[in-house]
Amino acid sequence: MDLLLGATHRVEARHFWFRSLRRFLRPLLQRAAAERVGLRLLDCGCGTGANLPLLARFGSVWAVDLSAYGIGLARAAGFTRSTRATVARLPFRDATFDIAASIDVLYCLGDDDERRAVEEMHRVLKPGGAAILNLAAMPILHGDHSVLSEEVRRYDRSRVRALLGGAGFRIDRLTHTNATLFPLVLAQRAIERARGPASADRAARKMTIPPAPMNALLAGVLALEGLALRFVTLPFGSSLLCLARKPSSMVDSR
Repeated sequence: MDLLLGATHRVEARHFWFRSLRRFLRPLLQRAAAERVGLRLLDCGCGTGANLPLLARFGSVWAVDLSAYGIGLARAAGFTRSTRATVARLPFRDATFDIAASIDVLYCLGDDDERRAVEEMHRVLKPGGAAILNLAAMPILHGDHSVLSEEVRRYDRSRVRALLGGAGFRIDRLTHTNATLFPLVLAQRAIERARGPASADRAARKMTIPPAPMNALLAGVLALEGLALRFVTLPFGSSLLCLARKPSSMVDSR
């Protein structure tokens, strides 16, 4: 996993995909925060810590990750409330946070840890709190990056609903993203599977920033998609983005 984090850290500040991910996340964070102040946010599996500045716009941020390398990057960036821990056993009391985020984490967990991680997010959220998840989608898109990220599964809507509903969440928003690039990704992943699985080292070397004009073009395409997502739900794409709520009372959970 440290190989993935190192490869990600080298490119994520300028790479169109990571920039677009944060553009997709921002409206859900705004919706979850609902203009409240003094919020407490938790990044469950912060990776390199690159999403922490975005979360920090909405309140005080805590983070956990299993990787000591990732936690070191987060702390070096000034996020000192970062702790090495598993998302399947969060080191926080019940009802501590207003918002919990899990960005591209659950897909690399075994089934038991996947379930426990979602239950832990529910436990540490305050009643009425929000969970925001980004998940690898569509099994047909398995490819070289899946080796690097130690991918266990890719999600469809029914699995997300069952997983979150089983932990007690109500889904507020669930949509695919990166739909505009789907044909390109589908073709690339088909070629990768036909060629045979890549080694993790080779997959890491492939994580590079495209030439500047292409990078800008793809970022622009996804920016337009981000605008569209404010009004529509997309039926396909390489990721699933979800906003879910912990009911504020037993009445709400019925």
